[in-house]
Amino acid sequence: MTGPATSGASGPPDPDLPPAASEPLSPVAPRYGDGSLADVLPSTLAVLGVPGATDRLGLSAQLAGVRRVAVLLVDGLGWYQIPTAARYAPTLAGLAATAGRPLTSGFPSTTPTSLVTLGTGVAPGAHGVLGFTVRVPGTERVLSHIEWAADPDPLRWQPVPTQLERARAAGVAVTAVSRPEFGGSGLTVAANRGGDFRGATGVDALARTMLTALTAGTGPTLVSGYHPDLDRHGHLSGVDSPPWRVAATEVDALVTRLVDGLPADAALLVTADHGQLDVPMGHRFDLDTDPRLRAGIQVVAGEARVRYLHVAPGAVDDVVAAWSAVLGDAARVRTRDEAVAAGWFGPVPAEHLARIGDVVVICNDTYAVLATRSESPLASRLVAYHGSDTAAEMTIPLLVVRG
Repeated sequence: MTGPATSGASGPPDPDLPPAASEPLSPVAPRYGDGSLADVLPSTLAVLGVPGATDRLGLSAQLAGVRRVAVLLVDGLGWYQIPTAARYAPTLAGLAATAGRPLTSGFPSTTPTSLVTLGTGVAPGAHGVLGFTVRVPGTERVLSHIEWAADPDPLRWQPVPTQLERARAAGVAVTAVSRPEFGGSGLTVAANRGGDFRGATGVDALARTMLTALTAGTGPTLVSGYHPDLDRHGHLSGVDSPPWRVAATEVDALVTRLVDGLPADAALLVTADHGQLDVPMGHRFDLDTDPRLRAGIQVVAGEARVRYLHVAPGAVDDVVAAWSAVLGDAARVRTRDEAVAAGWFGPVPAEHLARIGDVVVICNDTYAVLATRSESPLASRLVAYHGSDTAAEMTIPLLVVRG
């Protein structure tokens, strides 16, 4: 561990940053429709004059006259991590203080769900990428969305047209910039189809490639960029660990370069997919070594902070009772119907319901439920996690900068 249970959840207070709305470990509901990650690209398209696009975030007045927009998603840069990063990322902290506001991610607060939520402009229930891993209905297979190639077919699995497709159809030049190895993946197709893909590794290449695409033409332009390293070092070493600090410094260099390179008729939006929090060893349950947690379970999906349990016929009530008894205050244990009715996913069409477990386990505070034998050993050795609905995980920034 790199610190106490809440390490990195709130960081030291910074009087120059706007206050957060909730305590870091308090549950936060997704604000679909007026203050979530799903609202960023529809609002951006409205700024660019795409017919029918709705400015849900009220950006049009602030960005009047803007014809080019770059949207950078920094993986793992939660709103509650910005005060912690401020010492290493002064540009980022300054923008948060002067040009930033908090949004919410969708639920679960995890990368695949959030990337598709951003790309489609709809809540997770509608697009169907409902977790880090989900069971493929009718099978025993668990699909990892970050290792997804072409099966299932991304166009069927995620049927909602993307905002990039919508922009391109309206005559906007659209480019998506990410790591070269992500080109053509199922997740990239689900989230970013409609954009010309450009591969870029590292901060310098990402900034250069995004700015080149942003300035290539004279008409309306949309560039989407993705940077993964802050999240990776948080997972492996913890929030505010030395490697995380280096990654925060690199994010600051990336943002600075993008801001400095903006044309006069351009804007940069910086956002994130989720935050993170460290999970102490004493707050970790292991479903693979506790027979009470394995009873009645056929398939386990989700991730450590949000579990989807697919159970044997007739076993739902028993599984809910057993998991509630074992986990106690560490988690909320709900049936699928209860979870959907609570609105976490937004409306869920019938064809996507079976991707959610019969039982959904949402971890509270800094607890996690590992699967040390049935999942990758690395997943159980991480320091920081995300996925649940605490403010530290769900609250993300939107930083808006004009050229």
